[in-house]
Amino acid sequence: MALVSGIDVIQECSSRGLVAGAFNTTNLETTLGILDAVDKVGVPTFIQVAPTNVSLSGYEYIYDMVARRLESSKVPVALHLDHGKSLSAVHAALMARFTSIMIDDSEASFEDNVKTSTIAREMTPRNLALEAELGSIGGKEDDVAPEFAAHTDPVQAKEFVDAVGCDMLAVSVGNQHGFVPNAKIDFDLLGQVRDASPVPLVIHGGSGLPDEQLARLHEFNVVKVNVASDLRNAMIRSFGEAYAANPREASLIRVSKDAVVAISDVVEGRIRTFNPSVN
Repeated sequence: MALVSGIDVIQECSSRGLVAGAFNTTNLETTLGILDAVDKVGVPTFIQVAPTNVSLSGYEYIYDMVARRLESSKVPVALHLDHGKSLSAVHAALMARFTSIMIDDSEASFEDNVKTSTIAREMTPRNLALEAELGSIGGKEDDVAPEFAAHTDPVQAKEFVDAVGCDMLAVSVGNQHGFVPNAKIDFDLLGQVRDASPVPLVIHGGSGLPDEQLARLHEFNVVKVNVASDLRNAMIRSFGEAYAANPREASLIRVSKDAVVAISDVVEGRIRTFNPSVN
């Protein structure tokens, strides 16, 4: 199956009461591990990359890897720009044929966030999905932390979405990027934002949240949950274990294949956690 728009993933998940995982890739092993799990479970999914990671490969190489692997898949998958912090990043991802975009000016004032996000909406064709963020999510993304973190204000949610015209709203409700031991969703606040927002919600920082909280997100009109650190750790751990077992290991193919399996196991586990109804 060819890449689909993020709109298609949102619509199918919403109609089936599912939550899409949004899994960050950087390289071939991660891409293969993600899509092996997606094929096994069959839940529509986002594969994504942040601008901080394209320094290794470039947007076009990410597109080529994902699109080629999807030729043998039957599951709807969108290719998403994660945390597009600039309009130039949005432009680059669109030129590389990404099918879903995130603009993130959440650290700016409400007015400036609306302005930047609205320009991103104008740049992004209406048949492609646009995610915007209201409230600044804490923690670290690729060792980059925001200057400040702030919870999403439910009172502003409808005004923001109506002004921008985004298809998904990323929210800050206790979730944090990376591995944060004390990360905890404020479900009362999440419920208020759900009731105020005209569009489905996105939770970033899925790696650091406990399973029992992730399993409840489908009750709050959450359509997308981002996972990055878990996958990167699985790959690094797999390579590290191979070296520890044999410091003279020289079969990169064998070690890489083991890493693909380790990543796939994590992705499958996360998809099933997000969707308790999926067997």
